[in-house]
Amino acid sequence: MLGVGEAARRIVAAVAPLPPARTALSDALGLVLAEDIRSPVALPPWDNSAMDGYAAHGDDVASASTDHPVMLPVAETIAAGGFASRPLRRGETMRIMTGAPLPQGADTVVRVEDTDGGVDSVVVRNARDRGRNVRMRGEDIHEGDVVAHRGDHIGAALIGVLASVGAAAVAVHPRPRVAIMGSGDELVDLEHFDEVRAGRRIVSSNSYTLDALVRSAGATPVPLGVAKDTPAALREKLEMATAADLIVTSAGVSVGEHDYTRQVLDELGAEMGFWRVRMRPGAPLGFGILRGVPWIGLPGNPVSAMVTFELFVRPAIRRLMGHERVFPPLLDVTLAERVTTNARLTHFLRAIITADANGVRMARLTGPQGSGILTSMAKANALIVIPEDRQSVEAGERLLAIPLRDDLAATDLPL
Repeated sequence: MLGVGEAARRIVAAVAPLPPARTALSDALGLVLAEDIRSPVALPPWDNSAMDGYAAHGDDVASASTDHPVMLPVAETIAAGGFASRPLRRGETMRIMTGAPLPQGADTVVRVEDTDGGVDSVVVRNARDRGRNVRMRGEDIHEGDVVAHRGDHIGAALIGVLASVGAAAVAVHPRPRVAIMGSGDELVDLEHFDEVRAGRRIVSSNSYTLDALVRSAGATPVPLGVAKDTPAALREKLEMATAADLIVTSAGVSVGEHDYTRQVLDELGAEMGFWRVRMRPGAPLGFGILRGVPWIGLPGNPVSAMVTFELFVRPAIRRLMGHERVFPPLLDVTLAERVTTNARLTHFLRAIITADANGVRMARLTGPQGSGILTSMAKANALIVIPEDRQSVEAGERLLAIPLRDDLAATDLPL
């Protein structure tokens, strides 16, 4: 069996970013750029005012104070989006709004609060703004600057930058299409819940959790439903799956009498990478390439499927999307209770992490750690990593943990 790190590295090494495609900027949020973007313009495009006030020559207001105010005539008003009709002369001002182009000759904007707010003339009572409150042309971006690089993740701020430089469409690595398939005669979808009530079937929870996990990873799920426990049913589903960019199956990868996945993959000519990993939960994990499409076979137990998704499928999706950093973040936590394990495997235990009064992250198990206890996964906000050479860890020891939720660092306290 492979170690967890080696298995993850092999999967990522076998996966390549999807070929770039152009997409509208409004659809690019969460994707990864596949090109450098240069600005054809300077931003700001002109010297402009940083606030509402009065454009002036600095020397004309240098002596202004509460005791000795300076009065100047107001030549005109410059609205945002407007331009002065002429240069600013010495001994006069122009009312100006935030963002409006500075008139030629001005080097200062006196804030309204330091004046009487006059329209035809203005009284300036403070010289603190001399030479200030001016945004210079190109202060943010010069014409020809690279404002975004190939490999950059497109977040909300970058969307704004790209829009500012006219990038209405950009080349990105598209969202991967991830085929999701379960197997098992005992499984049904929610529309057949009457069979669950009757005690004849169970809901294929993996179909729903994997769909949600794929979406949370930024990819597009392609649900293929649940295959019956026959080679023919598995073959039909797997052949359909090869139209996707990644195939994820759950169940059928162990050594049970009806676990036919490996047999069918061999018959379809798949190149098998590995079959088991030294971990718990999730040891029966398969990986291979089927007709050029990466395949990851997850265990059927709900918790095992979710844990292995985080460790192996999410990095593969990030790789397909063009991310350079694909593996999950690791947090340093302190164990709040003694933990024991019973096998020389790397264990990933469901835990709730909270911060104590000193800001130290403390980790406590969610309860029983059976791989079929899905509610323990719903309660967890992280996975504690117990190295395979440790059969017991005492309370107070420090370990690494993988966050499972974005709100892990959130608090109920304002700044």
